[in-house]
Amino acid sequence: MTKDEIRALSLQLGLPTWNKPQQPCLSSRIPYGTAVTAERLAQLAQSEMGLRSLGLREFRVRYHGEVARIEVADDELPLLLEVRAQAATLLRAAGFRFISVDLEAFRTGRLNEAAGLVALGGRVPRA
Repeated sequence: MTKDEIRALSLQLGLPTWNKPQQPCLSSRIPYGTAVTAERLAQLAQSEMGLRSLGLREFRVRYHGEVARIEVADDELPLLLEVRAQAATLLRAAGFRFISVDLEAFRTGRLNEAAGLVALGGRVPRA
């Protein structure tokens, strides 16, 4: 079954998670070369649960030490800006000192691009 077929069947069955966004491992929010620790994973989990409680659905919080970098889908940027004060409070409570919003829209694999593992735009670099 494809992802779309599973979503359609889940909707027919009335499952509340039928359109839930995919959630890759929280460690994918931590840059290569940075230690993945239980504390950092908890910090990211708390941050993303907080943003989700504000109504955001398609986003990531990226870990950069004291800085949280929020990537959000283009169509959700207005909502993030509307709730920015609450978002900042939630991310500070999670332990981030600074909060930034990425001006480029959310897309999977952004940290792979930064590491040179995938070219900008999601294409694999040629040798």
